[in-house]
Amino acid sequence: MRDWARHTTGPYGLELLEGGHFALTERGEAVAPLLARYLRRDLEGAAEGSPGAAADAPPSALIRDILLGGLRGRRPALSTDLTTLEDAAREALEPHAYGYVAGNAGTGGTGRANRAAFDRWQLVPRMLRDSSTRDLTVRLLGQRLPAPVLLAPIAAQEVVHPEGELATARGAAEAGLPLVLSTFASRSLEEVARAAGDAPRWFQLYFPADRALAESLVRRAESSGYSALVLTVDAPHFGYRPADLDAAYSPFLRGTGIANFTGDPAFRAGLPEDAGDAGDADGLAVVGHWARICTDASFTWDDLPWLRRLTDLPLLVKGLLHPDDARRALAGGADGVVVSNHGGRQLDGSVAALDALPAVRAAVGDGVPVLMDSGVRSGTDVLKALALGADAVLCGRPYVYGLGLDGQRGVSHVLRALLADLDLALALAGCPSAAGVPAGTITPSGPLPTVSEQDRTQR
Repeated sequence: MRDWARHTTGPYGLELLEGGHFALTERGEAVAPLLARYLRRDLEGAAEGSPGAAADAPPSALIRDILLGGLRGRRPALSTDLTTLEDAAREALEPHAYGYVAGNAGTGGTGRANRAAFDRWQLVPRMLRDSSTRDLTVRLLGQRLPAPVLLAPIAAQEVVHPEGELATARGAAEAGLPLVLSTFASRSLEEVARAAGDAPRWFQLYFPADRALAESLVRRAESSGYSALVLTVDAPHFGYRPADLDAAYSPFLRGTGIANFTGDPAFRAGLPEDAGDAGDADGLAVVGHWARICTDASFTWDDLPWLRRLTDLPLLVKGLLHPDDARRALAGGADGVVVSNHGGRQLDGSVAALDALPAVRAAVGDGVPVLMDSGVRSGTDVLKALALGADAVLCGRPYVYGLGLDGQRGVSHVLRALLADLDLALALAGCPSAAGVPAGTITPSGPLPTVSEQDRTQR
């Protein structure tokens, strides 16, 4: 009862009850403030605990932290409902910046399909399973990750915040989650590596139309501590995005999102001698050269082995939806695949990434790393993807909205909220581990199928 007795002298009585409970008796109206005062103190002491206690706390401890902060009049700066951050960003960001991040291809049909796909699946929680502790860690490409979540590569993040990818890298490092840095980042991969410190990081490659430049980018990633290479193949051309077109806006043509090129010796070798930087008055030569070689629309499956031979880094191919493409990626030397439709930003009317996930998993088998992105907005979304065969997911727009709204703190908040939601979802669904979530954890929307007597005896 830790010092409670000395707070119950005089007219207040302490009654010990079974099960470790207690009651304060007499003058209830006076007892309530006293009880609240010392209950608050004991809860805060438990939250602070001994050194290292916070580090050992599960992600869902965020809930306790928020509620205890409420006792001191504090509330989260951003909503814990990550689906609301898009509306908040619409109010806070410049219209062109919001449109660049939120915009989808064409009518937005693929983006809507991504979310609808998650809604078509329902969780089937199992009861009376030990949920006292959960293990969110997963092993991926020989690396142990604290959770099955990575930060998806998103280009030109200075559009929403002046620190761009540097703030994102620091926020990811706080959570221990890998940042997958875009080739089209607004800060160089070396700068981002320094900001990330010892935190895990992967590099996403758009294959350029200059193989010397491709090799240079890969070598720089290797030298800067990036531990995996993610080749994106669903963007040989930019998608038809009305939000950008109506605003006549491209960050790249304004010099934002090409930092990995402007300082690269292979890229500079193709410039006129008098070419300045992208932001200079004569920087049009730089931007023009970038536009000509930033991607290679002639790159085919026959070229993938060249990239495989170039590096010993684990190689994933991102942007696949068809099972045959997943098989071809493995045949070309890839170590894994990322099921993705680019968050709905490339081809309008495309199949939802979650809908493609089970077929891709079946095509490549159980031992191949399969990740997915496009439409992930909550911890339960992550759980559904794991149940359908993903080893991990990449989350994109929510953390960029957090970045635009509150910089590094916003990124950290989004990741903490996502992991807290996932931790609780695992507990409430009866899944002790994020690795190997049973397929029976979810079912298509609608009535549950009848379970036969034989099935019951096997469960």
